[in-house]
Amino acid sequence: MTHPPVTLGLDLGTSGVKVVALNAQGQVVAHSTRTYPLLTPRAGWTEQRPQDWKDASLDALREIAGHLQVLGAVPLALGLSGQMHGAVFLDAQGDVIRPAPLWNDQRTAAQVERIERAVPRADLIARTGNRAVTGFQLPKILWLRDEEPAAFARLAHVLLPKDYLGYVLTGVMATEPSDASGVGALHLSRRAWDTEVLDALNLPAHLFPEVVKSSDVTGVLRADVAALTGLPTNLPVVAGGGDNAAAGIALGLSSARPDLGSVSLGTSGVLFAPLAQATPDPEGRVHLFAHADGGYHLLGVTLSCAGALQWLRDKVCPEVSFETLLAEAQQVPAEPGNPVFLPYLAGERSPHMDPDLRGAWLGLSLAHGRGHLSRALLEGTAFALADTYGVMRPLTQVTTFLATGGGARNDFWLGLVAGALGRHVERPAHEPGAADGAAILAMPAAGLYPDLTSAMQALRTVGTPVAPLQSVPAYHHHIAAFTQLYPRTTATAKTN
Repeated sequence: MTHPPVTLGLDLGTSGVKVVALNAQGQVVAHSTRTYPLLTPRAGWTEQRPQDWKDASLDALREIAGHLQVLGAVPLALGLSGQMHGAVFLDAQGDVIRPAPLWNDQRTAAQVERIERAVPRADLIARTGNRAVTGFQLPKILWLRDEEPAAFARLAHVLLPKDYLGYVLTGVMATEPSDASGVGALHLSRRAWDTEVLDALNLPAHLFPEVVKSSDVTGVLRADVAALTGLPTNLPVVAGGGDNAAAGIALGLSSARPDLGSVSLGTSGVLFAPLAQATPDPEGRVHLFAHADGGYHLLGVTLSCAGALQWLRDKVCPEVSFETLLAEAQQVPAEPGNPVFLPYLAGERSPHMDPDLRGAWLGLSLAHGRGHLSRALLEGTAFALADTYGVMRPLTQVTTFLATGGGARNDFWLGLVAGALGRHVERPAHEPGAADGAAILAMPAAGLYPDLTSAMQALRTVGTPVAPLQSVPAYHHHIAAFTQLYPRTTATAKTN
C-alpha cells in the first residue's frame, strides 16, 4: 500500500532529538527519537557535544527513512526546530571548536553586565526586543573571547543548535528570525544582525549566518547524508523555527490571530502570545521574539513548573507517585491559612529576571501536611504564571490559552492555572510539538499547501474548555503574600 507524500520535522531538544513524518492532514505516520548526554563540567555550566547531536539526528533520520520505505511514503521536504540560544563555535573549516554552551548555561553574568554597559538596556530592548540574558548566545561569544582566547582566535562562525544541524545536512550556514532573535543581536524590525550592537562589543557581523524566512529552503540534503540515512538526494531542507515558535506553529498560534496563545506546564512554565507588531515590555521582563509565521510573539518563562513537582517527589518523598501527590493536593480545601509556595528553585526568568531568587514555603504550621505542601506548590506555579501574564496583558490581545505540557493533563492543576490567569484555557484534542511544527513549516516547500497560512488554517487544533478554579479569599491572600516578598516586579496577578 502506498501512502501519500509526507514532510519531515526534526526537533533538536535538550534531552534528545525527535523526528516525525506528517501527511498533509497533519497526522503522524512515523516517528523516531534518540537521546544524548547533558554535560555539566562545572557548577552553572551546561553543555552538549554537537557531534552527539549529529550522530543522534542521522540515526533518527535513518530509522524514519526505513519506516517510510516500508509504508511507501515519500518525504518531500525536511523542516528543522531546536533548543534556542546555544552557541556552536566553528573554525574556518566548519569544524567544532569546543562543546556548545546551552540555553540554561549561567556562566556569562560578567559578559551580560558588559553588554549592558556598552549598550544601554532600554536601547537594547528597543532594538532586539530583550535585555541581555545569561542564557542567550551573544554573551557566550564574549565569554569565549574572555576565557578561552585560543579558541576565540580560531572562531570563524557561530551557529544556533538547529542551524548547525542544517549545516551538517546541507553544507549551508543559515538561520531564521524566530531562533536568531534569541541570540541577543538581531534587530527585530529589520530582521537582520544589528551592526551597531555588535560594533559596540567589537564583534564582526560575519560571525553570524544569513537570516532567511522560516519557511525558506536553505539547501538540499547532501549526497553523502542521503546515502547514510536512506533519504532522497536533494531533499529540500527548510530553515524551520526555534522550539517555542515551532510548537506555536503546530498549535496554530499566529500573529494573524492574536487572541489565541498557549500556556505550557512543562519542566518550566511558558506563556506564548502572538503579536502582529514588535511590542516589547520596556523593562524586558518578558521576551519578545520573531515568530516563524512572519510576525512576533511574547514569551514569558517561569523556570520551575512541573519541574517543581518533580523536585518535591524526588527530593522529599521519592516513594510517592505523582498521582498521589496531585490527589492529596486536590483534597486540601482552599483556606486563608494554607501555606504559600514560591517556586524559585532555579532562580527566575519572567518577570523578575533574577537568577539568585530562591524558593520557599511560607506560613507553615503544625496543622499542615504533605497535601498542603503539594497544593501550595501547584498554586505557586500558577501564581508565577499569572505574575508573568500581568506584564504581558497590556501588550497582547490574548483571550484564550491552549494548554500543553505534562502538568496540563491534570484537571485540578490546570484549573488553578486557568483561575490565576483569568482567561479562557482550553486543552487541545491532541498535543503537537516542535517537531510537528517544523514539518508544517516544510509543507509549502513540499507543495502540500500554497503557503504557511493555508497549512496552519487547515491543521488548526480544537480545544476543550477547562473550568477555572479560584479560591476566595484564600486566592487573594496568596497573591498578596506572593508579591509582597519580591516587590521589585510591578506585575501583579489579578482575577477577573
